[in-house]
Order: sequence, then structure tokens, then C-alpha cells
Amino acid sequence: MESVLEFKNISKYFPGVVALDDISFQAHSGEVLAFLGENGAGKSTLLKILNGDYQPDRGDYLIDGVPKHFRSPHEAIEEGISVIYQERQILMELTVAENIYLGRMPANKLGVINKRLANKMAQKIINDFGLPITPQTKVKDLSIAYQQMVEIMKAYSRENLKVICFDEPTASLSDAEIECLFTIIRKLKSENKIIIYVSHRMEELRKITDKTVVFKDGRYVCTVSTGEVSDKELIRLMVGRDLGDVYKSLDRDKTIGDVLLDVRNVSSDYVKGNSFQLRRGEVLGFSGLVGAGRTELIRAVIGADSMRSGEIYLEGKKIVNRSPKDAMDNGIVLVPEDRKMQGILANLSVKGNINISMLDQNAKKFGIVDKNKEDAVAEKGISEFRIKTPSADKKIIELSGGNQQKCIVARWIATNPKVLILDEPTKGIDVGAKSEFYHMICAFAKQGLGVILISSEMPEVMGLSDRIIVMKSLKIVGEISHDEATEDRLLSMGMIGEDTE
Repeated sequence: MESVLEFKNISKYFPGVVALDDISFQAHSGEVLAFLGENGAGKSTLLKILNGDYQPDRGDYLIDGVPKHFRSPHEAIEEGISVIYQERQILMELTVAENIYLGRMPANKLGVINKRLANKMAQKIINDFGLPITPQTKVKDLSIAYQQMVEIMKAYSRENLKVICFDEPTASLSDAEIECLFTIIRKLKSENKIIIYVSHRMEELRKITDKTVVFKDGRYVCTVSTGEVSDKELIRLMVGRDLGDVYKSLDRDKTIGDVLLDVRNVSSDYVKGNSFQLRRGEVLGFSGLVGAGRTELIRAVIGADSMRSGEIYLEGKKIVNRSPKDAMDNGIVLVPEDRKMQGILANLSVKGNINISMLDQNAKKFGIVDKNKEDAVAEKGISEFRIKTPSADKKIIELSGGNQQKCIVARWIATNPKVLILDEPTKGIDVGAKSEFYHMICAFAKQGLGVILISSEMPEVMGLSDRIIVMKSLKIVGEISHDEATEDRLLSMGMIGEDTE
């Protein structure tokens, strides 16, 4: 019997952002339906609404004609909805069987868990999926691919499973592991499940999907059958925005200096053999889709991940960054993508956060911190970057996202760096703060810094960068100048590794 999932006029708003705008379409059982769109087009937001993580501000979603409003992922699961995210949702110290039946372990009348029965039930599913693992194996001992399979088996084990969604499932998988995943998806399809597959990888969409829903700027564009339109046409359906006046008003200094940073054939456990140069006074953009390896390459450069091979030269001198502290001492600093986990120190004040990298410079004899120096550094940062806070002693966690980000930038600028790396610097901040950041970035370059900008927003990376490096599948696949950059070209290189021009 066919089952239908319908999204009807779904809208979702965040401060300063329309994440979803009047989304309406259907998904049918026995089909693999792809969600395709740029980063920020609304794909993951829609999945989070379906999963009960978010509530829609307007509209409904219906299963077989019945409106649903899940207030939590648990409610969604009880109704047969499962979402497999990139980040593992499993307990590493438990076994495969314990993860599959977590919260539902078979037990006798006295409540004593029957592990033997759980292992037997899990083994049947493992056999159905054709996987070379055992129910007794701890999940921490499995590869990332098989950890993901455990999540899928957990969803599959529920008799009421109707809808299963995969959000960028192959970002960390090898080709062989991807084929294993596809085999399982085909099995789910043969059992008449509704399957939603979110990916930017065109070759995968051709192999595994039946139809594709295209999103652009939080809006539904169209649904097309796989193979009905070319990759190039799909890309054109995803783009076409005006960059807007905000970029035209920027004071872009056309004077680019000599080579400041020279990265030669750098490899780590996550990226292989990448080389690029950054010039003084230049904004060098890094473009690419989820899992392309942009952040991983930069982590190797600054010593957050160990370099396996390659060399780094700063101002013509070879340097070795064994840690981010080494990189900072050499004049290379990073404003990280994950502001809350890697950027701010939530329990410290604005002053404490700005000064955390200046403890050595602010210290008197015997390591005692000079409070007057700390006050001066904090006040300069607050003034220069127009941080909105009632005082330097305010806890940073109580500021808006944009002002938290300004504090992190102020922290690193206080160290007088030579290279400033910004990883998704405007992620999660409002439109007004974005404009301020754009002017700041141009000002940094004008002052002679080398700026590396990693951004998933194509208008942002095109509007700010003098040159753009494009990555795909952990490798640099091309370079485009500011004047030649278009969304079509960047998307084509990032998705299929080829330039449309």
C-alpha cells in the first residue's frame, strides 16, 4: 500500500532569516527522493521540522493525509519517522545490539534484560543487511561507515518505520562504503519505505535517487525525475541570486602584495596533497560543499591536525606548526566555524575572552597578570569592533551571536597576526552584523593582512574574495578569480569537479 508524506505551506523563521518560505511538495513510498540546494537553502531545516527538532511557524506536514506536529524526535520516531544525520546519534561504549534496541531491550516479566535474545534479533537484521559485524561488537570499534549502518538498523528495527531520511550520509565514507549504504537504501526502497536523501554529490543522485526536489533560498523550486535534466541545468535551478548592494559598497583595495603564506603539498589524516598561496593584502576564499575538506585543510595548516607531509612557508621562511599555539606564535590565527564549542569561553567575561590569547603579553614579573593592560586591550577591542555590551565584565554567553563573533575577532587581532583565517565567520548572525563583518574583512586586507575566508554562502565568498579556491572530496580542484567567479562555475567545480565555462 502506497504511503505519502506531504509538506503543505511550511514556513520557518529565525532572527533576520527566512529559513523556509511556503514549502509544499510530496514524497511517496518506494521512491528515493533527493533534496538538492546550496548550503543554507533549507534542506536540513525541513528535516528538523519533520523530526520534531524545530516547530514550523506556519504550515503542516501530513502522513497519509493526517496532519502531524511532532514536538520532539521521540514523537517522530513513535510515528515511524527516522532521520540519520552526519553526526552519529549512537552510544560508543554500547554494543551493536544494545544500540539497535536502546530503550527497547527485550526483558522478562521481572524486567531482567535478555541480552541473548537481543543479540539474536540484532543478528537477523545484520544478516538482512549483509554486514560483516557482530551484535556483541562495541560500536566504538566499528568504522564510521558501520557506525552509520548501526543507526540505520536501529531505525529499521522499528516495525512502524515509514520514513527514513539521510542528511549528507556519505561525507565521511569511502567508495566501497557508499556502495554498501546504497545496497541498504535499495532494500529499504524495495520494502516500500519513503526515503529522503540529502546530498550535493551529483554522481550519487544519479545512482540512487528517483526524483529530486530543488530548493533555493528557503523556497521550493521544482521536482524533477532523475535523468530528466542535466547536472548543469540542476545547478542553474539552484542559483541566480543578485549579490546585492552590500558587496558593491565594500571598499575593496585592489593592491595585492607578494606571497605571504605558501602551503606546499600538505597532507594529514583527512586531506591529501593540497597546495595554495596567500598574498599580503589578499582575501582568499575557500569554496566547497559539505565534506569537501576546507576546514580539514586549514586545521592541518595551523597544527590542529597533524601534518603527515608537506611544507609551510610564511614570508619565505619555513615554519612548523605542531599546534594552534605554534601557529599563533608564527602569526597565523583562526576564527573557528563552531563558535560555541571552539571559539568562546562561555563562563568568562567579554574582557576574559578578548584577553585569553594575550596572557603572556599582559603578564608582569612572576606571571601576575596586569589588570590595567587587560582593561586596555578589552576596551580597545570593544571600541574598534563596536561590540554591543554594557561592560567588559559582561559574560560573553549573554551577548548575541554577532557580538560573540566580534569578541573572537578582537581576541586574535590583538595578537597582531599576519594571517587571519575566518571559517564561516557569519554563520548564525543577523544581516546587520554580516554587513559589519564584510567591511571588517576588507579593512583587514587593506591593512596588509592575508585573509583566508571559508564560507558556504556563495554570494559571500564571491563578493569578498580576490581569488577563490574550490575543493571537492578533500582536494583542491581549481581556482577562480574574483572577476570570473559565478555561482554556476563554483557549484559545477564543487559538485562535479568541472568548470562550466
